[in-house]
Amino acid sequence: MKRKTKNAPKGKGNKKRVKSANYRNTRRKATSKASGGSERRDDSKKSARTDEPYSIRLNKYIADAGICSRREADAHIAGGAIMINGKIVTELGTKVLPTDKVQYGGETLKREKPQYFMLNKPKGFITTSKDPRDRRTVMALMDKACKERIYPVGRLDKDTIGLLLFTNDGELAKKLTHPKHLIKKIYHVFLDKGISKKDLETIEDGIELEDGSVKPDKISWVSGENDKKQVGIELHSGRNRIVRRIFEHLGYKVVKLDRVFFAGLTKKDIPRGKFRRLDQKEVNLLKRL
Repeated sequence: MKRKTKNAPKGKGNKKRVKSANYRNTRRKATSKASGGSERRDDSKKSARTDEPYSIRLNKYIADAGICSRREADAHIAGGAIMINGKIVTELGTKVLPTDKVQYGGETLKREKPQYFMLNKPKGFITTSKDPRDRRTVMALMDKACKERIYPVGRLDKDTIGLLLFTNDGELAKKLTHPKHLIKKIYHVFLDKGISKKDLETIEDGIELEDGSVKPDKISWVSGENDKKQVGIELHSGRNRIVRRIFEHLGYKVVKLDRVFFAGLTKKDIPRGKFRRLDQKEVNLLKRL
């Protein structure tokens, strides 16, 4: 005997059932998309690139080319300055394959083997890659270091001598020069006259310059009171001419400035004007900072 089918009552209850059914249908569609429907097949070409085992993120590729840090690379990507295979790419997180042609500023970028060097900079060279006035730059001292393009990490004034790092590792260079990482630097300062204990204490307590206050981590005479013209100063600030300005503020002139320590490294046994490659232990030290 056939059962009688009751008609659904008219009114609000029926509307609720219809709405519920539509919600279930919507969930089925969403589940179908997530589990591999036609929508997934449309993205198959895109996922093939991101799933490629030899692909890397575009910002890392740019950093590995020695152009800039990953964060700066993201800004270049978002700004439409990067092209892959002739097409502008603005999506962050884009992956690059070994066969892709990546361009920035019309120049094709290549991932280079990371290089790390230390130079004992002599006086009379400016710290820049290129100088429009054709002055001597530190790059002239590094032209035989390696075939890869390397750049100075931070800067030393033209008349400042001492330890200067070079690398094509944009990420590391950014870390070593960013103020938030508090990278330690030690300078051997030669003054035109002996500095008093009172002035040393004034500097140690912190002084106010035109661009803000500065307080060294440590400061003392190098040879005690036997030679008050030589001072050792340790600080993490990288502001322009900061060491010279500290002493000029109190009426002293720096006649010679030598950076002897930077980021855990020293220039020991490197003749003035010469360089050497960093060993792996030193590179690891820098990356752990």
